[in-house]
Amino acid sequence: MRIEKANEVDIESIVEMSKRAFLTDINVGGKRGDYPPDYDSLVWHKQMADEGHLYKAISDNKMVGAAIIFIDDNLQHLYVGRIFVDSVFHKKGYGIKLMKSIEAYFPHIQQINLDTPSWNIRTNSFYQKIGYTVVKEEDGFVFYQKKRT
Repeated sequence: MRIEKANEVDIESIVEMSKRAFLTDINVGGKRGDYPPDYDSLVWHKQMADEGHLYKAISDNKMVGAAIIFIDDNLQHLYVGRIFVDSVFHKKGYGIKLMKSIEAYFPHIQQINLDTPSWNIRTNSFYQKIGYTVVKEEDGFVFYQKKRT
């Protein structure tokens, strides 16, 4: 798997994948409507692409997911604002491959941060499984971090 910056022609497919991915959250502790802000917005995803934050995940020449990534001005800290894998590819290891691709794409990053809803049993176990540690729990979210040397 590899990641690359998404462009305008990718937006519609990415939004459809986002909708399918986040609609499955009801199966892992979410309630109807417990979706990330703008998960279904073409305008927001286009803005993220225009600002250079939207990356697509490619496996076997197919787009299988995406990520919203922010890097600080010092190029040392990365914040994963959102990752998702199309629900048709769930339970096949693509989430792990996507996170490893993000980490490999930014080898100079010393610290990676992200958060996920407390109720989401899938993502909380996932991040711990791949080496992220809990740094705090606040306002219904669990905040994770991975430091690299």
